[in-house]
Amino acid sequence: MPKNQVNSLIDSLPEALVNLIAQLIRSPSVVGAEHSFFRVLQRELEERGAKVTWYQGILVAQGNDPESVFFSAHIDRHGLVCTGPNEFQYAAFVSANRSGLLGNSADEELMRKIVKRYPEQSVYAYEPWSGAYRGAGKVKHSYICPKRKNLIFELDNLQHLVAGTPIAFTDKLSITDEALVGQIDNVLTAAVLVYMFELGFEGTAFFTAEEECGNSWQYLLEWFLRFGGQTNQLVVVDTSPFPDFEAASKQDLVLRNCDANASFNQALTEKLARTCEKHNYSVTFKDEYTQQINVERLAQDLDVFSLGSTEMGKIINGSNGIVDGTTLQIPTSGYHTMSESAPIKSVAAFLDIIIDLAKLENRNA
Repeated sequence: MPKNQVNSLIDSLPEALVNLIAQLIRSPSVVGAEHSFFRVLQRELEERGAKVTWYQGILVAQGNDPESVFFSAHIDRHGLVCTGPNEFQYAAFVSANRSGLLGNSADEELMRKIVKRYPEQSVYAYEPWSGAYRGAGKVKHSYICPKRKNLIFELDNLQHLVAGTPIAFTDKLSITDEALVGQIDNVLTAAVLVYMFELGFEGTAFFTAEEECGNSWQYLLEWFLRFGGQTNQLVVVDTSPFPDFEAASKQDLVLRNCDANASFNQALTEKLARTCEKHNYSVTFKDEYTQQINVERLAQDLDVFSLGSTEMGKIINGSNGIVDGTTLQIPTSGYHTMSESAPIKSVAAFLDIIIDLAKLENRNA
């Protein structure tokens, strides 16, 4: 790719936003131990003029017209947690109580995938409230405990940790010719929502904990039960996985009509689709994409894929009509690895659509 074309891709994103993503990705936020990351977000948001309120499992940032638009992004990332002397487990499974002891352990096929994701990965431990550094190490080995049906990790140099200490995967943002790369689910969309306040965003942005273990929608619903009105039209922003980077690059953005839990708000979904069309951005509806793949798999006598379970679907299903909305997602490849990749063109498109929905004018301000 010619050098000027490479420059034009990354130059399509504001430098301040790229710097913010790079900064946030280095701050730990292991699922179930997000407190220190909330502190980082609070500082960044308040520096940009947001009014910030902290509740259990959720940070709420608001401008001067908080009911004008609602966005939500989760802020937890995968990592490990110390569960005993020199014993470490996958944090999402611990937070979700996914244990063989309870008869609800994670699917064995999923555990086999995770076991292979982090070979010799560098890690570091931190104090969950302050984020204070507690030592660094490396993944030596990981395996499925046949008795407890849990993922067990063996780490170098972290024998001194006590139970409950979170361990994050060491990470930094990488930029290729075409992509932003790292453990970007979901630093990427959270950073965009923070950056929006730099542009004068007046609505409400939610930052939720424990999405990766399925709990975030409950914290979000509690807020709406406290303060919500009658419409509560919410746009949940996230990444959306595809098999490889070529497949992720075939569309600019991803929308959904539904997930495995509920149908999304049709009018709001259509509004997002029209907004994307107005900006000449291509979209894929993930539910339709999955259904088409399933038709092909059934013809080959293969198991079908689930439509997926999202924060939006869970809160619609669990709120009895109190909260409604839809999703806007950035396509990625390398799902839940240290090299998850988001096309730069999709990140730029995502920013443009968010700015349009928020009725902001100048993204390069």
